[in-house]
Amino acid sequence: MNLASSSKMNSDGGESRPAPPTTLPLQGGPGHRKKLSAPRISLSLDQSEDDLGETPDDLDINVDELDTPDEGDYLDYTDHETDWEEPSRSDPRDPIPTYGAEEERQDVRLWRTVVIGEQEHRINMKVIEPYMRVISHGGYYGNQVNAIIVFAACFLPDSDREDYHEIMENLFLYVISTLELMVAEDYVIVYLNGATPHRRMPGLGWLKKCYQMIDRRLRKNLKSFIILHPSWFIRTVLAITKPFISAKFSSKIKYVSSLDELEKLIPMESIQIPECIIR
Repeated sequence: MNLASSSKMNSDGGESRPAPPTTLPLQGGPGHRKKLSAPRISLSLDQSEDDLGETPDDLDINVDELDTPDEGDYLDYTDHETDWEEPSRSDPRDPIPTYGAEEERQDVRLWRTVVIGEQEHRINMKVIEPYMRVISHGGYYGNQVNAIIVFAACFLPDSDREDYHEIMENLFLYVISTLELMVAEDYVIVYLNGATPHRRMPGLGWLKKCYQMIDRRLRKNLKSFIILHPSWFIRTVLAITKPFISAKFSSKIKYVSSLDELEKLIPMESIQIPECIIR
């Protein structure tokens, strides 16, 4: 039974109620809301599945209270469509750049972390790269376990450089840390002083700092401090340093005037002598 027939029965039996209209007028001023025509809908429950997708013709429903939405009721998403399709470069969802193996190797080459006297230090390897030949391993002597450490002063930077103090600070850390790595047992230091102008001579404060920072084990295991081609300047500097170095350390200093004399003290097969000193 549809709603139209129900309305007729009420008019026969008692109070009459007007039947709802099946079409609605669209007239009115701009302030009136549009009203839509209502299709008839069947309320029968015995529809087959094939009928579910069709609109029934017998629906009679009161739509007086149905309003069409105003324009302000809609949400405008048109401004965000480009964001959904192609995120901008500043989008926080962009992936974080990874720290690759090559960048890590590059960082290791530029900076080195060392521990000296139970304190951690960082060495700027890029700054001292041209001066790293200042210290090298010269082989072994005696029973082949005692190291020969070569220090070539001719490879030090010029003192008139603007970044001289920065270079010497990093070079100091490099020399001390390298010395600790090279030395396991007793060792000797060969200081190549020849062909070194005064502007490249290490200052008294730098030498004093090196001596104070050397580990006690390294001081004890040092057997000789051999200076090749000593000048009056280096002799004077060492004489001034006597107040802050021990008498035992002073007794280990030896002056050698030629390569032939040096060869009588230690083997020379693995020592790299710069060409300027040979000349």
